[in-house]
Amino acid sequence: MSSKSLLTFFDWQPEDAQALLALALKVKQKPQDFAQALAGKSLIALFEKPSLRTRVSFDIGINKLGGHLVYLDSQSNKLAGREDVKDMGANFACWADAVIARVFDHQTLVELDQSANIPVVNALCDLYHPCQALADYLALTETFGKTHGLTLAYVGDGNNVTHSLLLLGALLGVNQVVVTPAGHEVNADILARAQDIAKQTGVTITTSNDLQTLSSSEHNINAIYTDTWLSMGDDTPLAKIKETFMPYQVNEQMMAASGAKYVLHCQPAHRDLEITGSLMDSEASLLMLEAENRLHAQNAILVHLLANKVN
Repeated sequence: MSSKSLLTFFDWQPEDAQALLALALKVKQKPQDFAQALAGKSLIALFEKPSLRTRVSFDIGINKLGGHLVYLDSQSNKLAGREDVKDMGANFACWADAVIARVFDHQTLVELDQSANIPVVNALCDLYHPCQALADYLALTETFGKTHGLTLAYVGDGNNVTHSLLLLGALLGVNQVVVTPAGHEVNADILARAQDIAKQTGVTITTSNDLQTLSSSEHNINAIYTDTWLSMGDDTPLAKIKETFMPYQVNEQMMAASGAKYVLHCQPAHRDLEITGSLMDSEASLLMLEAENRLHAQNAILVHLLANKVN
């Protein structure tokens, strides 16, 4: 885990992922041990996209570590045109100890990372959402007592969350089943990398457009994960989205058919679209545990990245 930044888990090794997950659990269980981990540190949160969980959890989390957060809002617009990202990164490095960036384009993160000699944390981009994935696997660890050998099914739109779940899940020894509508599959290069990792860790990754895959006897599914069908800024008519995705709604019938005991969703959730409101509010729901764990997972990432600089 020598990388300066955390943009993606694409190039991570299994032992490093296990160590980060263990750190996240320790940060949650023994917060007093980390109360001064970022004492004297200032971090910049640069957001092109609006947020509820990401902004609040980073702000409060950094405060709990003894650090200071400066929030920069680009009014939900891309940064391009006002100032080169390269120049922004170099300027940030003059003042801050790390940058947390929530952006439209992964390339923006790459440019920030290249121009700033301080850590950059991906708080969401078009391809990845590593902070969310770590929070999710922390929730599964607390629920099942492990990750290795579990089977997580993802149902819906193959997106940035799916990509990070695939990569980190493969690293942590989680079997995965991804079921998406035709034309909404995951990125082929990211899937190939996750499959390579899965070979190392001895787990399986199954992708399909067929919902019957979920009830197949060969998959012992422990939990089902879904995400919004309508991404922020997407102007596709709702009627068209429903036509494609409604068969993929995660509901009580799907849970029963799959044998899954728990359901996950990164939120914001659209009740009775991608997931039924009754399932969200049921004992099977891990949604609030995931949301809670965003803070602890992100704090673990910051402790890891700034560990060699901690006072």
